[in-house]
Order: sequence, then C-alpha cells, then structure tokens
Amino acid sequence: MTKPSLADELITIRDILRHAVSRFRAADLVHAHGATTALDEAAYLILETLHLPVDQLEPFVDARLTRAEREQLLALIDQRIATRKPAAYLTGRTYMQGIPFKVDERVIVPRSYIGEMLFSGLFGGDDFTLIDDVQAVTSVLDLCTGSGCLAILAAHIFPNAKIDAVELSPDAMAVARENVAESGFADRISLFQGDLFAPLKGKSYDLVITNPPYVDAETMADLPPEFRAEPAMALAGGADGMDVVRRILAEAGKHLTRGGGMICEIGTDREILDEEYPAIDFLWLDSAESSGEVFWVTESQLRKI
Repeated sequence: MTKPSLADELITIRDILRHAVSRFRAADLVHAHGATTALDEAAYLILETLHLPVDQLEPFVDARLTRAEREQLLALIDQRIATRKPAAYLTGRTYMQGIPFKVDERVIVPRSYIGEMLFSGLFGGDDFTLIDDVQAVTSVLDLCTGSGCLAILAAHIFPNAKIDAVELSPDAMAVARENVAESGFADRISLFQGDLFAPLKGKSYDLVITNPPYVDAETMADLPPEFRAEPAMALAGGADGMDVVRRILAEAGKHLTRGGGMICEIGTDREILDEEYPAIDFLWLDSAESSGEVFWVTESQLRKI
C-alpha cells in the first residue's frame, strides 16, 4: 500500500499553516524581513502565494486547497528552509503600509521603520508632528532608495512634492524603476543612480529621508543566512556601521531648504552619534517595534557640522 504524501494529509490552509510553523521553528529560521515570527511569515507565504489578502487570514483559514495548491505551498516551505532566503524573495513581493513592492535578490527587502513613521502622524498629525503641513512640502529626497519604497510612501504622504530618489547599485535601481512605474507616482518621482548627493547637482529639499547601510563589520561577519541573502552593499556600514551616515550628516545641511529636516534610520548605535556630534540635538524617534533607531535633525542643526 502506497504511503500517503503530505499533500494528501494536509488539506486546508490551517493544516498547511500549522505544518509551516512547525517546520520553520524546528529549522530555527530567522524572521526579520517584514515578519517577526514563524507564524507571521508562514501566513504571509501562504496568503501571498494563493493571491489572497495578506492581512486577512481568518476568513480563509479553513478553506480546502486543491492538490496543486498544496503541492506548491509545500514546495515553498521546503525552499524557505533549504535556502534560508526571506519569504519575500520566494514570492517576489513584499508590503509596507499595505502597499505592495516588487523585490528580489538584487535589492534589500524593504522594512524600514521610517515607512511606519511616515504614516503614524509624525507628519501632518494632530498632536506632535515633525512637519505641520504636508501640503506645503514641495520637494523630498530619498537617499539610498533601494527598491524605491520610501520614495513611493513619501509620495502618498506629501501630495504636492516632487521626489528625487538616489541609489548607488545599478541592480537595485532596476528594481526601483519597476516599482515606481507601477506606483502611480511616476510623474512625481525621479530616480538618480549615483553616490549619495553626487548626482543631484546642488539641489535642495524640504525633507530628506534616508535608510542607509549601517551594519558594523563585526555584525556583518556573523549575519544569519537570511541576511546574507541580501546585497551586502545595502547593509555594510564600515567598522562601526556609521561610515555612510557620517557622509550624509556632513553634506545634508547643504541640500536642505531653510526650515527643512532629515529623518534617518541608523540601527541601535545611537550613542556613537550622540558622542561624536555633541552640538547636534538629535531627536530620537520610536516606532511600534523600535526605540531610538531613527533620528530627526533640522537644517539649522546640520549646518553646524
């Protein structure tokens, strides 16, 4: 008698989900690319593959799957474990603030805390805000744009802004072009390939957004496979992680309009900047999953550097 296969035994989304979570936990996978738990990543992988809303598991959890669907999902679960690639690379898509972005191994998986902050009320909110009137922002720069995700999110928040986005990697720039073309904001977002401010020819902006490489050398050497699947140049920030951040701080003041400001993500090493730039009053910001990994600094403070 032929032994039943997994595809014969696991019938519903709930069955496949339970199986995936058990397998992911047993394999000790790292979940840090849009999902922070085995359950969240398994749910995303299943729902995205089935072309279902990725934030609505409950209505479908007891739905029966066709054999072809079960086999496809089981193969993806095996692939996630065997390759240790983030699920976003396996599906070719990820989401920030509910907005889909194309992603593959040419570019880092989008996951900046700045994306959440743009939609949190810090810009144009009713209480504490960094910029009171989002309608008055007419120019935004996204440095180290990668997939173009933050530039596209900024286009949602600042309806009157022209947005420039700069990326050094030709491979990442190709992905950004695809995302911008599909975003509905291609008329307001301009992409520049080059090193930080170099391709901008002295232009100034009301707001600079940047999520630069900031992983230090010691951490780079010990990265788990999920992170090593990403382009190293999108992560590596030199010996202490702050090489690119220092370059941005040195030049940003010259590229901000009067009264403008910059929001920048730098990871967990804020004490390095606090000690190195005592004249700068960094405003450290928190998100739902981070504390003091993003700072806000004004044009007037940056000009002190």
